[in-house]
Amino acid sequence: MDVSARVALGSSRVHVTRMGLGTVPLGGLYEPIGDEDAGALVRRSYELGVRLFDTAPQYGSGLAERRLARVLRDLPRDDVTVATKVGRLIRPTSTPAKVVTVLREAITNRDASRFVGASRHVVHRLQGKTAHVAPATPPADATDPRLGPVFDFSYDGAMRSLEESLERLGLDRVDMLLLHDPDHYFKQAMAGAVRALEQLRADGTVGAIGVGMNQSAMLTRFAREANFDCFLVAGRYTLLDQTALDDLLPACESRGSSVIVGGVYNSGILADPRPGTHFNYEPAAQAVLDKALSIKAVCDRYDVPLKAAAVQFPLGHPAVAAALAGSRSVAEVEENTAMLAHPIPADLWAELRHEGLIAPHVPTPGPGAITAKTSEAEGVPAGAASS
Repeated sequence: MDVSARVALGSSRVHVTRMGLGTVPLGGLYEPIGDEDAGALVRRSYELGVRLFDTAPQYGSGLAERRLARVLRDLPRDDVTVATKVGRLIRPTSTPAKVVTVLREAITNRDASRFVGASRHVVHRLQGKTAHVAPATPPADATDPRLGPVFDFSYDGAMRSLEESLERLGLDRVDMLLLHDPDHYFKQAMAGAVRALEQLRADGTVGAIGVGMNQSAMLTRFAREANFDCFLVAGRYTLLDQTALDDLLPACESRGSSVIVGGVYNSGILADPRPGTHFNYEPAAQAVLDKALSIKAVCDRYDVPLKAAAVQFPLGHPAVAAALAGSRSVAEVEENTAMLAHPIPADLWAELRHEGLIAPHVPTPGPGAITAKTSEAEGVPAGAASS
C-alpha cells in the first residue's frame, strides 16, 4: 500500500493518508522521550509520506501538542492533516483529588471490581483522571507534574479545550476534532460538546468532526444519533479483535462516515507474540497468545512480517480510511511505513480464513478496493478545510 495515498473523511473535504502518526509517545507515556527525538520522529514521518498527525491535550498534559507544533511550523500547513481532541482540560490538580475522583467514578459506574487485584489499572486511571477544579491558566511548562486532565464534555468546555489546543499547536484551525473517550459522559457530550463541534465545523474552524474511543458500542451509538464525519476506534478492528465489524463499521458505511483504526498491534501482541506480551494493555491470556502465534505462523509461511499483516488488515474494509501507529523512535517510524508498503499475497488472507483465524465475511486488502478509495483524493491537499 502507498503510505501517502489520500482518502476523504466521510463527506468532508478533509483527506488523510493511509497511515497516520499517533502522538501518545510524544507525551511520554510509559517512558520519557526527549525533545530532539520527538521532533526527529515527526519529521521523519513526514519525509516518508505520513500526513496525518493525531494528538490530544491528555498526551503528556499538553506536551505532545507542543512538541508536534515545533515541527508543524516548518511544514506546509495545507499539506498535513492535524487532529486533536476535546473532553479534557489541562488544569492544576493533586494526587488526593485524583484518588477521590477515580474511586467516585468507579462506584458510580459500578466498575469498582476492575481495580480489585489489578494495581496497574489503578495507576493508569489515577494518572489520567482528576477531580473537577476551577478553570485556571495552565503553567507555560506543559511537563509540570502539578498539571492533569479534567473531564469536561460541556459546550463551553469543548470550546475552551480547542482554544487551548490551538495555542499549544500554534495553529488557527485543526482539520479534525474528536470527542476523547466519553465512555461515561454520553448525555453530557450530546447536550454540549457535540453542539460545539457542529458549530466549529459549520464556521470552518475545523474540517471534520468525530469521536475517538477504545470501544465500538458507544461509537456506534454516536454514529446513529449525531452527524459525524469520522470515528477513531482503537484496538477493536484488528487481526485479533474485530468487534467493530458487526456494529460500528456497518453503521459508518450506511451513513457515509469514515473510520480511523488505532491500536493495530493490540498493545504489542501483534508486533511480537510471546509469553508476557500485552493485549489491550493487559498481559495476554493464553488463548489470545495462541491465536496470535497461529496468525504469525501463516504469515511466516508466506514470508510476510506479522506487523505488515496487522497494519494492512484494517484497511481492507471500505469504511476504513487510515491506520494510526504510535512510534517512539525514527526506527519505529521507518519500520511501520515499511510494513504498510510490504506486499501481501491474497493467498495469505485466504489461508487465515480457511484456518478460522479471521471470519469468512471479513473484507481484506486488495488492489481494487484500495484504488477505488484513493482515486477521488488524488491531487487534493491532505488537510483541505471544509470551508
